[in-house]
This record gives sequence, structure tokens and C-alpha cells, in this order.
Amino acid sequence: MGFFIADALAQAAPQAQQQPGWAGLVLPLAIFAFFYFLFIWPQQRRAKEHKKMVASIGKGTEVITNGGILGRVVELDESFVVLEVADGIHLQVQRNAIASVLPKGTFKALKKKIAQVEKS
Repeated sequence: MGFFIADALAQAAPQAQQQPGWAGLVLPLAIFAFFYFLFIWPQQRRAKEHKKMVASIGKGTEVITNGGILGRVVELDESFVVLEVADGIHLQVQRNAIASVLPKGTFKALKKKIAQVEKS
């Protein structure tokens, strides 16, 4: 099998190889640390903040859903929230669908603005 060059290289390989040791782990660990601090850690932090925000919701809280619907919380359940989006119009959404909590009075101010536009 002399026509394969790999045979000649394979005979010398065991003598020339060295084990990488700790130096071989530095680059993979650095890459893992980079991705952890760039992607995983901020995502976990945002998830904790969102969970805390969803747990703090009570009746009368004004919220925006992930779909962009603005409403006031009328009823609460363990997994669902009933929102009043207009007079007599109620929507039931999951708690996790709530994107953010608005300052008090936002919903009322928006209703006034819509009423003024309808009159004109």
C-alpha cells in the first residue's frame, strides 16, 4: 500500500501528537462565556422581570397585550385575565400575553381622545 501518502503520515503521527491539556479548553470556555453573557443571561433577566410584572397585576390595572390591545383588568384567574377594551366589550387573554403595565389614567385619557375625535 505504498501508493497512499496517508500511510507514511500515519506512521509518524503517534510520536508527534501531544495532548492539549488545559490550553485546549480555554477557547471553548471563552466562547461559552461570551454566548452566556450576550444571549442567555439577559433573556433570563427579562423573563424574571416579566414574571414579576404579571404576578403584580390586579383589578383595575391598565395593560397592553402582546397583540397591542389596550385594556383595563376586570377579572383575574390563575392563567387568564379579562380585559375591558371598551364600554361593555370584554376580552379574555392569557396572563403571559400581557406585554406591559401602563400608568394609571392612560386608558381613561385614550377614551376621552377617541370620544373627541368621534364628535368632530
